[in-house]
Amino acid sequence: MDIQYVYTKKRSEFGRQVIFTDRPVELIADIPPNLELSREYISRNPVELAIQNVREFSEHWVNTVRFETENRGINHVEGGWPKDINSLEPDQTSRFRKKTEKEDGYTRSMLSLGQLVEHTIKQNNAVDIYENYFQNLEPDVVEEAPYAKTVNIYRDPHNARRAANHISWYADGARKLAVSYCNLEFQSGANDSFIDSYIWDTANPTKPDLSLKPISPLVCIEFNPKDTHQLVGGCYNGQVCIFDTRKGSTAVEQSLIENSHRDPAYKTVWLQSKSGTEFFSASTDGKVLWWDTKKLSEPVDTLILDIEKKGRLEHALGAMSLEYEPTIPTKFMVGTEQGRIVSCNRKGKNDAEKIGNVFPGHWGPVYALQRHPNFLKTFLSVGDWTVRIWSEEMRDDCIMWTKPSVHALTDGQWSPTRSSIFFTTKMDGTLDVWDILFKQNEPTLSIQVVDEALYCLRVQEPHGRLVACGSQNGTVTLVEVSDNLCIQGKSEKALVNGMFDRETRRAKILEARGRARRDIRGKSAHGEKTEKTTTDGGTVEAELKEADPIEKAEKDFWKIVEEEKRKRDRKTVTGTEKTAGEAGEMAQAEEAANTTGQTVQ
Repeated sequence: MDIQYVYTKKRSEFGRQVIFTDRPVELIADIPPNLELSREYISRNPVELAIQNVREFSEHWVNTVRFETENRGINHVEGGWPKDINSLEPDQTSRFRKKTEKEDGYTRSMLSLGQLVEHTIKQNNAVDIYENYFQNLEPDVVEEAPYAKTVNIYRDPHNARRAANHISWYADGARKLAVSYCNLEFQSGANDSFIDSYIWDTANPTKPDLSLKPISPLVCIEFNPKDTHQLVGGCYNGQVCIFDTRKGSTAVEQSLIENSHRDPAYKTVWLQSKSGTEFFSASTDGKVLWWDTKKLSEPVDTLILDIEKKGRLEHALGAMSLEYEPTIPTKFMVGTEQGRIVSCNRKGKNDAEKIGNVFPGHWGPVYALQRHPNFLKTFLSVGDWTVRIWSEEMRDDCIMWTKPSVHALTDGQWSPTRSSIFFTTKMDGTLDVWDILFKQNEPTLSIQVVDEALYCLRVQEPHGRLVACGSQNGTVTLVEVSDNLCIQGKSEKALVNGMFDRETRRAKILEARGRARRDIRGKSAHGEKTEKTTTDGGTVEAELKEADPIEKAEKDFWKIVEEEKRKRDRKTVTGTEKTAGEAGEMAQAEEAANTTGQTVQ
């Protein structure tokens, strides 16, 4: 049953217009003033009120979980053979080829395919698709402030606290990094916990490309420049081992412990040889050992670092760093734990002939040692709180040095592209870039890479744009520097060479002056020429003045300055006279023109 009810309403009552009318004022409330409250009122004069007419925002940040990637590849082998032919059997494949070549359609197919291949080969020979245009043009050096930025961070997958002690770049481009991890703290129990070191792909910081599993933690590691699949590592227990990335993570060869070092092998360097299998290692036990990867059971040669040249191991200096230049295959240098720098020659028949010059070095261990890539007689050393630049012509002192730093220095390296730049790392986690042409008192650029100590660095060769730094907690940071820190100017090499020559001459003059003074004092102490000194008076001073070339150099310098001043004064006077003469000629010309005008009138 349906129930309906209809409501009726006139249309004029829908949406009725609002009508406003005037009405008298109506008092709604009346609150009288309170005199007691007025007594507590204090007027503010002046009144300051700040109003912000901007919407308020809140800032939040979220650290997302790392996206792990995985690399996979496919190995393509020879195929296309029938099922009944085994491609690994040379007899079956050769019979099948002969049978196919005798068929009628084989010749026609080869002729038709040969035309296509010939056309493609001619195209490739006509146009070089790999041609580098404008190769001879020198790059423009942009005048901008030097800077650096972090490219990637590679963290140790293990949670154990161990330092990244050494870094080696892949020999064929900046694609991979080999990093050795080891805890070198005295009597630390963490050495046996995790002993793996890693090879990182620079494009994938989430996961190591390959794990290296030595028998003892690696203190140093180096790629073979002639065989990029081969690496050599120096272990904490003194052994050296060889890794081959094609054969897995474990070492393929390793030295016998009884024929190895007695202390950690702090440095290993590949030698320049035809076979590319020779290298040498150094340790704080006072020995430098030469090895051949073909026979690691015993070293090929041994050098005891006894600077007294008596071959006594108990008096040997502990080696901390090595320097080897492939263009000088017989010479090398050793930075010792006692601060001395020893220049050696492998051609010597015995230890006395192998040990050459000994440089005073630093007040502490020499952590880094490297020859200049362009000036081989000049080398850099890092130790205590300073960086020192030496010349092989000066044995008693360095030619340049940096101001002592507040924090100890741990590593250093020359730039492979710019002659005036070198890099250093410090215990406060700072990477310093020094430009000795720009300023010598402080670094050109300082980058706070991490909050803990930096232990090592390695500049990527040959471009010098990427710098890898290893820290105390096992973090490796890849830093990219600006163009003006890796592109060399036109005259930079000549300027640096002139600076090194000038500083070498200065050091030689000071050395000669000091030697002359020591000789004169020695003669005076032994009572030589006593009568001559008494009668003549001032002979010692006369000899000292004769042996003092600095005074003569200063006189020559000021003489040149005075001559330059006189030349400039002459030029100024000549220019003034010339200007006055030209002004006189112009005045005469104007007077003559005015006279001519009056005559015409």
